[in-house]
Amino acid sequence: MASHKDDIYQKVWSVQHPGISTEESQAFYSTWAPEYDKDLSTPGLYKGPSQVAEALVGVLGERKDARILDAAAGTGLVGEELRKLGFSNMDALDANKEMLDIAKTKNVYSDLIQDFLGPNRLQIADAGPDSLPFTDDETLADSYDALCCAGSFSDGHLKCDCLEEMIRIVKPGGVICLIVKEAFLVEYGKLEPRMSELQDKGLWERVSRSVAEEYVENGNGIIFIYKVL
Repeated sequence: MASHKDDIYQKVWSVQHPGISTEESQAFYSTWAPEYDKDLSTPGLYKGPSQVAEALVGVLGERKDARILDAAAGTGLVGEELRKLGFSNMDALDANKEMLDIAKTKNVYSDLIQDFLGPNRLQIADAGPDSLPFTDDETLADSYDALCCAGSFSDGHLKCDCLEEMIRIVKPGGVICLIVKEAFLVEYGKLEPRMSELQDKGLWERVSRSVAEEYVENGNGIIFIYKVL
């Protein structure tokens, strides 16, 4: 008989298996949302939210008023960890309504934005000094001091084509903090080369690349921190 932990692993596999489409993963999240927090809180299973929050604190320091976008926020696990560390000026971005509905109940975020982070332009205005006027459909971003994202680069989730959009909505001098399962960097080999290409173009510069030990029960993660130029 399968254990409770085996059941959770099956859910994780179901939503991240190679070849899964975005539509399939989103449909699965819609049904998983009510049990997601309970499942991911299984001891030792997933430390990503606390690890990315602590890494972000390492670069923001005592700037507790920093405006932060939690990208691919899901049910708000990262936001909860940031709140524990004293941050309160946070917005959430996620494609899945059911997951965001859970995040909303936690009263962690100032704004919740339902949209998919990809090459498409989000309903968030430019963050640079030469920003275009805001439209009625755009969220006043001026500007995010930081963007964080935990565990969202895999099949059926974020791809490297979203990095430019991340950079667009973070103000110059702001930081982007991402944590990715180390094994996915091999399977998902375009991510780091694309990061380097964007650095070569002068859009951002890498601050650090560090190992997050026991990011998940079956592997480490890699934390990337970039400064937007």
